Amino acid sequence: MPQVRDILDTMDYGTSPEASDVARAWLAAHGDGFGHFIEGAFTPPGDDTFDVSNPATGETLARVAQGSAADVDAAVAAAARAFPGWSATPGHVRARHLYALARLVQKRERFLAVLETLDNGKPIREARDIDVPLVARHFYHHAGWAELIETEFPGQVPVGVCGQIIPWNFPLLMLAWKIAPALAAGNTVVLKPAEFTPLTALAFAEICREAGLPPGVVNIVCGDGSTGAALVRHPCVAKVAFTGSTEVGRQIREATAGSGKKLSLELGGKSPFVVFADADLDAAVEGVVDAIWFNGGQVCCAGSRILVQEGVAERFYAKLRRRMATLRTGDPLDKSTDVGAIVAPVQLDRIRSLVAAGEAEGGTLFQADTDLPATGCFFPPSLFTDVEPASTVAEVEIFGPVAVAMTFRTLDEAVALGNNTRYGLAASIWSENIDLALDVAARVKAGVVWINATNVFDAAAGFGGFKESGFGREGGREGLEEYLTHPVREVKRASLTGRANGLSALPAGAPAASVALPTIDRTAKLFIGGKQVRPDGGHSTTVFGPRGAPLGQAALGNRKDIRNAVEAAEKAASWGATTGHSRAQVLYYVAENLSARASEFQDRLSLMTGASAEEAALEVEISVRRTFFYAAWADKYDGRVHATRARHVTLAMNESFGVMGLVCPDEAPLLALVSLLMPVLAMGNRAVLVPSPTHPLAATDLYQVLETSDVPPGVVNIVTGERDALAKTLAEHDGVAALWYAGPPDGIAAVERASAGNLKPTWASAHPPRDWFHAREAQGREYLRRATQVKNVWVPYGE
Repeated sequence: MPQVRDILDTMDYGTSPEASDVARAWLAAHGDGFGHFIEGAFTPPGDDTFDVSNPATGETLARVAQGSAADVDAAVAAAARAFPGWSATPGHVRARHLYALARLVQKRERFLAVLETLDNGKPIREARDIDVPLVARHFYHHAGWAELIETEFPGQVPVGVCGQIIPWNFPLLMLAWKIAPALAAGNTVVLKPAEFTPLTALAFAEICREAGLPPGVVNIVCGDGSTGAALVRHPCVAKVAFTGSTEVGRQIREATAGSGKKLSLELGGKSPFVVFADADLDAAVEGVVDAIWFNGGQVCCAGSRILVQEGVAERFYAKLRRRMATLRTGDPLDKSTDVGAIVAPVQLDRIRSLVAAGEAEGGTLFQADTDLPATGCFFPPSLFTDVEPASTVAEVEIFGPVAVAMTFRTLDEAVALGNNTRYGLAASIWSENIDLALDVAARVKAGVVWINATNVFDAAAGFGGFKESGFGREGGREGLEEYLTHPVREVKRASLTGRANGLSALPAGAPAASVALPTIDRTAKLFIGGKQVRPDGGHSTTVFGPRGAPLGQAALGNRKDIRNAVEAAEKAASWGATTGHSRAQVLYYVAENLSARASEFQDRLSLMTGASAEEAALEVEISVRRTFFYAAWADKYDGRVHATRARHVTLAMNESFGVMGLVCPDEAPLLALVSLLMPVLAMGNRAVLVPSPTHPLAATDLYQVLETSDVPPGVVNIVTGERDALAKTLAEHDGVAALWYAGPPDGIAAVERASAGNLKPTWASAHPPRDWFHAREAQGREYLRRATQVKNVWVPYGE
């Protein structure tokens, strides 16, 4: 037996097992198996079941029903029946229900923590000290939002039935992230937990019943991917929220295309952990432990790419290897364990395969000399050095306790390496120079940035990514927005349309007018990079008025023209770095010049659409006012400082997307264009715009206004032609970060399906079209919110 003096020298510690008798008694009470939780009651397990195992031992914990399409139908029907009553329930009453759920989670916290550890394999310390307290925190926080929602989100309404699919790495916490905001907003829920880890979701169902939640408000259907697919495709589901792999997120985007479902995706990551030479290296080493070996590296935002400044790299690696030697990998129910089990054999096999690929490609692998348990799914903490940025282990999300380290010399190189990934979920910056850290935080493309910290979470701060890490946020005010919508009224105004569909490059066959002296021909060109350019294909199409008379020609753009326009927009990146005041001045100038040419635009609108002089004048006047409106907002759409529990200033910064695609409708051809373009410019984005194919001349007249209004080249690019062909190219282009589309339903489906390539967020306005003349529908904060993405930056603050 070791002596106390020896322990003080080695700082070693013994085992400290957590009792699991209460959780096992609960499992034994359900020895016949678990059914689904539908309309406040559990269904019988039935014959079609699957086993749930303890990944640390391989023992079977429970038998759970495999959800069928019929089960999903029943759960969605129950949620739909509950929705009218729950959505009409006063916010205070909903708050009381959420408060009751939070209190009961707290009262059952040890039971839930042990059950989570048995089911998932994570260390009991993490389940007990991080996961379950955060679950309660989310329900408390959203009880507050339920109380305040009518005053803080005026005019917004709940979406309806929400289909929610959660992963196996944080089963109960991901449940809280999704159910709490959905219920606070007045929605009802059908949730599918991961087939590896359904047990805490089923325990939560019992808590819902204990709390007196009305039947049908929360429904839980277990099963594999086929169950989730049935939920995603269900026609009565109005909102889909998914956390999981990028590959499955892409399938969900394609499956929901054109359905009108609201969608939020929190997907994979390959997050940079950047250590500058002036950082506290010992603190940064502990940061790595939290970044990549927390939860066994099975964390979407894990800091798996360690970037170390060259001058301190070897010192840092030496410290890190010494720390790795002290990490304990083993029994998750032992409170002395640092790294628990991998969730399932299939995941363990994947980790082993990727590590083997890393070694085969020349990486140097370090693993601490540790004894792993003889049974169960365990993998030692691992560190790769001597890898290239393009190597497999540096690019692919391993989702295990494996870190990859590389070096950099300069700040610019650190940013370039940090952004050298298709993901954009999180980043961690370590430096004693706060100016340097904030500079990097602003330049890194990630939805969450921690400064001298990592993997810090709170219900008050949004969480979510950029690029192929998905879109939408969970937590905070921005997360609640995902479960609310703005009702859109049908347009009562008569539709103003010109000659029909299908653009032709053939001669019109009739003169524009019978005159003694022909006018000098002017064919409207494309507007790319601040220049009027001819289309790549060399074709133009005749534009007709409402009675079939030809009005002139417009260029027929193609895929190459879209690519040129995106390239021009990418070169105009300095627009996003200009101050809001400067952007406002440019927009005011646009409004001034548009107003000066009002009569010209009025005449053009009347000729193109058949609008009366009064209607055309109103459209121009509102276009001027709308431009003024967004000029006013350019320097006023502020971020927030979130009141998180940790000692941080958590800055929610509204950042531009970069290059955005805008596809305009036929209705109100000038006003709709202005309504889409101006908020995008005000927030610092650059636009590639496809105007109405029926009435393109309003857009080609407008670029003459842009040329005389100090709009920098490449900030606005206009490509006329076949709307849906050009829209599809925009949706497929990896350089386009977000896309707004206003057009027919089949066009929406095509655009949303094509956007799955780089998982860009889309915002579609379907038929019946919105009333572009109505300020409540066609302008406002919703347009600004959709033109930005929120980056939450956690800055240390206080002691």
